[in-house]
Amino acid sequence: MTQNPAKDDPKPDTESQDAAETTASETQTPDPLATAQAERDDFKDKLLRTLAEMENLRRRTEREIADAKAYAVTSFARDLLGSADNLRRALESVPETARATADNALKAVVEGVELTERELLKTLERHGVRKIDPQGEKFDPNLHQAMFEAPDAAIAKGLVSKVVQTGYKIGERVLRPALVGVSAGAPKPATNGSENPAADAGDNPAN
Repeated sequence: MTQNPAKDDPKPDTESQDAAETTASETQTPDPLATAQAERDDFKDKLLRTLAEMENLRRRTEREIADAKAYAVTSFARDLLGSADNLRRALESVPETARATADNALKAVVEGVELTERELLKTLERHGVRKIDPQGEKFDPNLHQAMFEAPDAAIAKGLVSKVVQTGYKIGERVLRPALVGVSAGAPKPATNGSENPAADAGDNPAN
């Protein structure tokens, strides 16, 4: 009688593979304490970030509220500058000689205009609007607008030699730049002799 060849039993191999997988899974099981610490650190980081963002938001909101209070009257103040200019022009249109010889009626009008101008400027100052009168100061393009540049022996180069129109600031912002003339320094002395040496040489040829 022929015997059947013996066959390998796969069962022992399967059991050994299952045991290896079980051991590996037990080895890879995370430590609950380490997991809790990682979650704690993550929550702490998120909390610190949130607190920082809230602090930045609070500061930004306070700054915006302060700016809104300081510059709320910007448009209204700018509209009043024309009235201030007209009052100044009215005063400057009356010569000093006319004031000295004026009758009581004219003096009363001039004094009334001066009083109105002072009160208007004081009102603007109470709301943070200040006058810019840079006569003799260094030209600053952030505050001044140059209308012309001319030689001036009395004022150094780069300084404001004439204020055409006063400017105004509100808080730290320019409400209207001052219109100014800038000194180009002392005029250059005229040079002696002809400006065309070639022409002079032609008029006096050598013998």
